[in-house]
This record gives sequence, structure tokens and C-alpha cells, in this order.
Amino acid sequence: MIMKIRSALIVTLLFANLLSVANAHDTRVYEMRTYFAEDGKLDDLLARFRDHTCGLFEKYGIENVGYWVPKDNADNKLVYIIAYPNRIDQEHMWKSFLNDPNWKAAYKASTANGKLVKKVDRIFMSPAEFSVPIVKVSSGDERLFEIRTYIANEGKLHHLDARFEDFTIRLFERHGMENIAYFHPMADQDGAGQTLIYFLAHESEDSRKAGFDGFRVDEEWKAARAASEERAGGGLTIKGGVKSEFLIPTDFSPMR
Repeated sequence: MIMKIRSALIVTLLFANLLSVANAHDTRVYEMRTYFAEDGKLDDLLARFRDHTCGLFEKYGIENVGYWVPKDNADNKLVYIIAYPNRIDQEHMWKSFLNDPNWKAAYKASTANGKLVKKVDRIFMSPAEFSVPIVKVSSGDERLFEIRTYIANEGKLHHLDARFEDFTIRLFERHGMENIAYFHPMADQDGAGQTLIYFLAHESEDSRKAGFDGFRVDEEWKAARAASEERAGGGLTIKGGVKSEFLIPTDFSPMR
């Protein structure tokens, strides 16, 4: 009898621990950086990341999350996300990386015939409370990624978040679209308190179109949208406040 009680207690504790882990909010700091390569230099930039930068990031505890180039890449962009335990560690880790002799040598060699990057955009982000756990590697073929940015009307971001948490994420999955991660800019960043940035993955452009076509006519979605706008007293996003871009993972991206 005692053994049965003890076994039941162990099972209960294990289940509680697993549930706690599953529900734990990701407290890491994520940085999304967009590099605009000089004309003809994107391949050299990618080679530097592949051969040097990613490994040096890991050396200093910077987590490589994902690296992509836009499907239509007229601006010669590289988009990537890295993660840190917090902003204080980020400052120390980044400084250590920049001062690494191997990085300095790689940078010097790669720019011998001119600089590789003309501009860098960066934003620090926190995972939304409702964001799904980030899984880097798919069990299937390479995926087509999509980054979507929503700018909410003033004071309505919490309504937008609630709609995603209660309905949108689940309905995306219903229609064959994979939720990757949802972020908000941190308090000191542009767009803080008004912006939702999220990533989806698709099998292809055709499957993405089919997924969104089905999502838009889903009766549950239409009801959820109407109810959320009624509660908020109008539309949740500003006019023209929804942007989307297709991204293709690089050959060295952990997330593919």
C-alpha cells in the first residue's frame, strides 16, 4: 500500500514538473538584426557568418536562433535572430565577441576588398506571454518562413494579443500554418507597446495561400474578429499596419 502511494506521488510530482516546464514563460532577450549588404557582397557576408560569426557567437554564450534571406531580396538583406539571458549579459557577450582576436582577423580578411555591410537595423524583443515554445528544426523538409509585423492602434495592443492567444494561433494551426514565435519590442525600443512581431512557417507559397484563404473564411475567425473589434471600439491595427515578408533559411541556420 505504501509503495502504491509513493509511486502515485512520484507520478504526480513528475507530471506537475512537466506541466510547469511546459507553461514556463521564456524570459530570454531576443535580438533581431537586419543587415543590408553592399552590392555584390551578400555571399561574402553569408560566408563570414557561416565560417566565423556563428561559431564565435556560441563561444560567448550568444544563441543562434535563425538566419534567413528574403525570398525577394532586392535589398541584399540578411535577417537573423540571436538570444541572450538578459540585456546586461548581452552587453558583456557582444563586447567579448567584438574583442575576440579571431573575429577581428575574420572581419579584416572579409573586408580586404571593401566593407560588406552598408546598414544594420536591430531591435531587442521579448517573447509574448502567449508565444509558443521555439522549435528550431523541423522534422520535415525545409520550410518557407514568414515574418509578420502588426502595428496596433493606440491602446489596443492588449486586445490584439488576446485575440491571438485565444483564437488566432489555434486557427493558424487548424489551417496548416505553423506558429514559430511571437514577440514584442522591449520597452526602450521603437514600436514598444504598439507592435507585435511574429513568425510563421509554411510548406510552400501555395500551402501558405491555401492556409490563409481558409483562415479568412473560417466562421470562428470571423466571429472572433468581430467580437474583439467590438470590445476594443474599432479596428485593432492602424491603416496599413500589417506587413509581411517571406524568408528562406540560410544553409547554416539552426532553424530551417
